[in-house]
Amino acid sequence: MKRYGSVIKVRSEKLDEYKKLHRNVWLDVLKKIKECNIDNYSIYFKDGYLFSYYEYTGDNYEEDMAKMADDSVTQKWWELCKPCQEPLETREKGEWWADMEEVFHQD
Repeated sequence: MKRYGSVIKVRSEKLDEYKKLHRNVWLDVLKKIKECNIDNYSIYFKDGYLFSYYEYTGDNYEEDMAKMADDSVTQKWWELCKPCQEPLETREKGEWWADMEEVFHQD
């Protein structure tokens, strides 16, 4: 298992919309997340930023992320979420959410 943390800005005028979307995440999106070996997925908000955390339990992260990105329902979900978000300028090429470095973890 590997833990992932990432961050993105949320547009202030879209925060309520983003929260509303995530109070009622589509079941097919939740199912695809599980199928792609993601567990304990959470998103937090603070001071204009969204922080996501999840645990990846599969053995081919790139393949699973490609499978999720190719899913038509997930693509439609992202079309609703992306206008609410503003990627960080410091993110790596190809990232939407900026990956974060884990600096501490206690089991």
